[in-house]
Amino acid sequence: MSYQDWFIIFIAVQFIHGLGTWKLYIKAGEKPWAAFVPVYNAIVLMRIINRKWWLVFLLFFPVINVMMFIVLWVEIARSFGKNTYLDTFLTIITLGLYTYYLNYFLDLNHVKNRDINPKSTSGEWTSSIFWAIIAATLVHNYVMQPYTIPTSSLEKSLLVGDFLFVSKFHYGARVPMTTVAAPMVHDTIPFIKTKSYLKDFELPYLRLPGFQKIKNNDIVVFNWPVDTMLNMYHTDKYYYKPIDKKTNYVKRCVGIAGDTIEIKDGYVYINGEKNKLNDRAELQFSYLVEPKNRTFSKKVMVNNYDITDPFGIINRNNTYQFIAMSDKIVDKFKNHPNVGSIEKYLAVEGNRDSNIFPHNENYNWNNDYFGPLYIPEEGSTIDINFENLPLYKRVIEVYENNTLSVEGDNIFINGELTTEYTFKQDYYWLMGDNRHNSQDSRAWGFVPFDHVVGKPVFKWLSWNTNGKGFNKIRWERMFTTVHGEGSPTSYFVPFLVFLGIYFGVKKWKKYKKED
Repeated sequence: MSYQDWFIIFIAVQFIHGLGTWKLYIKAGEKPWAAFVPVYNAIVLMRIINRKWWLVFLLFFPVINVMMFIVLWVEIARSFGKNTYLDTFLTIITLGLYTYYLNYFLDLNHVKNRDINPKSTSGEWTSSIFWAIIAATLVHNYVMQPYTIPTSSLEKSLLVGDFLFVSKFHYGARVPMTTVAAPMVHDTIPFIKTKSYLKDFELPYLRLPGFQKIKNNDIVVFNWPVDTMLNMYHTDKYYYKPIDKKTNYVKRCVGIAGDTIEIKDGYVYINGEKNKLNDRAELQFSYLVEPKNRTFSKKVMVNNYDITDPFGIINRNNTYQFIAMSDKIVDKFKNHPNVGSIEKYLAVEGNRDSNIFPHNENYNWNNDYFGPLYIPEEGSTIDINFENLPLYKRVIEVYENNTLSVEGDNIFINGELTTEYTFKQDYYWLMGDNRHNSQDSRAWGFVPFDHVVGKPVFKWLSWNTNGKGFNKIRWERMFTTVHGEGSPTSYFVPFLVFLGIYFGVKKWKKYKKED
């Protein structure tokens, strides 16, 4: 839906509200025209229902405003003495149209200075939970979102089972595009396994200002650009998903807008220079290992370090392929008594992998030999021809909503003959550190900025499913930062101290108040 469509809906909502409440405004001592004036009608309404005026701001946050509408419908009825469970039920089930009945068919008196505190324990719990959901949704959408690492593509920086807090404000919080959606869930409602949103009421892309730009080697959470999954087990290439409901991925941004990226021998080169990662990151590759005189077991220990791949060790005619080993582990593994030879397993330069972007027979690229490729930058202009069209076709058509057609030797964009194209937004190249076991930009191409969710900043829990007892928790990773140099510092103990002080002061204040 366009901004024009949303403006029409906005005006229609004001008119519907005014028609259904103008008599109630009069009975509350307000002018009837105030019920029809956008924004002002909401400020006056807060006065009528004895709520703080600043709650009006919540009506302009997508998803949250839907919940606020329900609150206002119920509060209007209660402000005119309609407090029963039946009144509440009728208000909600009619989507607020119950106010028309109150407005036109009943002679009600306004309850001035109404006590907004719940009259029962169940009411108190319901009210507390509802406002807590609104507050949590506000934080989830615009400040910080919890996220779990599901795969090993960023080992050892992030481990499977790490629980993260992802900052929405570093790169600028993205306003939810799906305006009607269940709060604090992604594309599916748990347990009932049904879609969590209505895609018919979709806002155009809008992002609040951030205070930081994405830098090379930042770890970034983003929506998978090519996601058309109906669920985790079924994909339909024609299935449309709004950007903010596409599957969340986390990778390392090795190339930013304006860079030229190339991969040689499995290593990334940015603008001709080999990419250097910080000391917390460990690149991992596949290695072919030939034993001296006996087979390897499923579990191989080197200096008390388990190097067994999470997907198992692949035996190829008594030559074993280890899918994820870092240089540090390879140096140790060379001294294993049963290692005869060890060699990095790389694709052959010039051998085309059909699963690699841009999925075109004219590009003989693979996981380990790729590019060079220019990453589009907002406002930059490139020549468009039949040679590079496969690289930028999806950007032009899908991410930037143009029509593209080829007629003979000519390329047309939006019906006009063209030989160049100017990009409308920034793009990024994201990859996993586990270079031979990561589905990343090498498979699907560029990640547009409008698909960026946020920046992981904090690990608050790390769960090891293979551990036992207390060892299921990786205590050394608790409350540690994601980015930075050197070994991560745990703030778990200071957090416990702060928590103890907080609850101690709270209990002391309660004791003093009772005393």
